[in-house]
Amino acid sequence: MEHILLLITIILDLALAGRCSNGYSKNDFPEGFIFGSGISAFQWEGAFDEDGRTPSIWDTFAHSSSGPTGDIACDGYHKYKEDVRLINDMGLDAFRISISWSRLIPSGRGPVNQKGLRFYKNLIDELIRHGIEPHVTLYHNDLPQALEDEYGGWIDRKIIDDFTAFSDVCFREFGNAVKFWSTINEPNMLAIGGYDVGFIPPRHCSSPFGLVNCSRGNSSTEPYIVLHNMLLAHASTARLYNQKYKDKQNGYVGITCFAYWMVPFSSSKEDEIATQRAKDFYIGWVLHPLVFGDYPDVMKKIVGKRLPKFSEEESNLVKDSFDFLGVIHYVTFYVKHLSNFQHGDFTSDTNAALIPFGNTTLVLFDVIPWGLEGVLKYIKQNYGNPPIYILENGRPTNHHSSLNDMGRVEYLHAYIGSVLNSVRNGSDTRGYFQWSFMDLFEFINVNYTYGLCFVNFSDPERERSPKTSALWYSTFLKGKTTKEPKNNLSVSSSPGLSSQ
Repeated sequence: MEHILLLITIILDLALAGRCSNGYSKNDFPEGFIFGSGISAFQWEGAFDEDGRTPSIWDTFAHSSSGPTGDIACDGYHKYKEDVRLINDMGLDAFRISISWSRLIPSGRGPVNQKGLRFYKNLIDELIRHGIEPHVTLYHNDLPQALEDEYGGWIDRKIIDDFTAFSDVCFREFGNAVKFWSTINEPNMLAIGGYDVGFIPPRHCSSPFGLVNCSRGNSSTEPYIVLHNMLLAHASTARLYNQKYKDKQNGYVGITCFAYWMVPFSSSKEDEIATQRAKDFYIGWVLHPLVFGDYPDVMKKIVGKRLPKFSEEESNLVKDSFDFLGVIHYVTFYVKHLSNFQHGDFTSDTNAALIPFGNTTLVLFDVIPWGLEGVLKYIKQNYGNPPIYILENGRPTNHHSSLNDMGRVEYLHAYIGSVLNSVRNGSDTRGYFQWSFMDLFEFINVNYTYGLCFVNFSDPERERSPKTSALWYSTFLKGKTTKEPKNNLSVSSSPGLSSQ
């Protein structure tokens, strides 16, 4: 087997032999910079009703359609030891996981499920035994259905106490082994997707704003209420950790932000203003309260009374409530000003159209590495240059296509290079996590997956097979200099983004 892998590596090196001017290696990054990959509980674990686990809103969402579900997913619940060996073989420094709230605390509050607790302890211990640093996300959009049914989940302030109590259990039980905690995964996208346009769980929206037919919700108010409660839940959790656990466990608490990069569609003043407005709505919505204690002025002006207000106490609680920021970035958009547009929900309140750059679609991403550089530069210049971990970045490919996923290799090579450029230009970025380690259950389009490893979902054993991208990433992680992939795909150039 080893000689076969050696042969594949040699062939891979030849395939990657392009122009040498942009070659780099892991050794070019600062000492201590970490590289990893990740999964989420619902998309990987399966075992949806085993050992005391109860449904989450993601289960309900998946079961509401006639398509595939996450009931088995990658069967990670049973195959975690095999997967940790694969992670170790690849040479990852760190691995990102999430905790299924309804597996750990089936009712959302109250008694801890001892079998669920044992699973996560075993998973974390297995990672550490192989020298892999666990990065744990507490909430990855899998709210216990019991809390959604009881009081509407994130639209009610009761969620703040329940989420803090859930986090308390995680800190108490796993905190001696886990040093990096992300509270909530991409709250801005969860608020928009789940409570404005309604295409992700819990599928709240209202006419005429929803992209689907929702049976409940209010697109005009709920996205803002939900994100407000998420920020307060995050800040409450961070305060709990700092007061109760930090001195003993010496860990760090952060939150993630989904960050498109956005550039003006034209050189018109209207499009330039619209682009800044879109940045304030999509990025500032999360980062402004965390850094300055309140929402951007343009949001307060446009949204008005529909935008919740922070009390002085809440503002002080949220401000500076993070040790690091997790950035999630995939694509770049043009922004075009919309005139005579009716306000009413988050999407229309931005008064801007997001136009895909190049040939980007929901499942096909152009290679635009300067977009990630733009995000990191923007955060550095506008939000005090906080410690950053890129917690998701990757490219989907058709799940039924070849294991020779050179398009993903090109994407990774370009974007990791952009992170290196950003670090050299002063960004306090400290880690990069490719998404995702293996093909996972995907809900946007199940035929397009992000994995470094292929998972055969038709096989009861869910056999894993490394793709070319896995071999490339492993080679990079071993310190070998990489070159720009030589293929027919082109890397889009920046329309004026400075690298300084």
